[in-house]
Amino acid sequence: MTDGDAVTVTVTQGERADSGGRWAPGDRILWRYRENGGPEVHICRPVTVVQDTADLLAVWMAPGTECIRPVLADGTPVGAEPLESRYAKPRTVRRGRWFGAGVLKLARPGDAWSVWLFWEPGWRFKNWYVNLEEPLARWAGGVDSEDHFLDISVHPDRSWRWLDEDEFDQAQRAGLMDARLAAGVRRAGLAAVEVIEAWGSPFSDGWQHWRPDPEWSVPSLPDDWDRTPAHLAS
Repeated sequence: MTDGDAVTVTVTQGERADSGGRWAPGDRILWRYRENGGPEVHICRPVTVVQDTADLLAVWMAPGTECIRPVLADGTPVGAEPLESRYAKPRTVRRGRWFGAGVLKLARPGDAWSVWLFWEPGWRFKNWYVNLEEPLARWAGGVDSEDHFLDISVHPDRSWRWLDEDEFDQAQRAGLMDARLAAGVRRAGLAAVEVIEAWGSPFSDGWQHWRPDPEWSVPSLPDDWDRTPAHLAS
């Protein structure tokens, strides 16, 4: 990847990846998360492929993208509910738009985390965000994962800190992850910290200087955003 690389915009929905192929720059796919402990998708974000190689999947979520996000059954935003009851109340999903600057998401095959880049308005780089999660599973229309609550913020001066440790602990108390999974998540986080402290890829790769192709339009959210990949269908 070099600054200002041109890409060709296409309108495909990523069908090449279903047979082991790679998506092309400009392809539109879905980046989804299943609910914790269940099969249903509760987060779905249409994104544009920046790069898809054997070593890295990079996608761009543009400002204004229509997404699916979880809310409590009465419509209350999840983050507005007190932590003690946040994971105990019934939920549903709602359409909404991603406001603010866009997000560049980077994931290496097999890693139990992805790295997101955030900018302030005017393309002032803000931070890297390590989202601990199940390794991405590829399917024809995109990638699926399950979020593991615990996160890491990495700042431009290379300092870092844990995020959402309270949610990680509460998720265990609520039965959303057992001790074995929680220990694995913590190990994955420590592995990510090793990469950060060594300033390895992707932190050292200059992605903070990347910019999206100005010809790209905002991908739309398909009506069948929650479709089940063939290999998961019962």
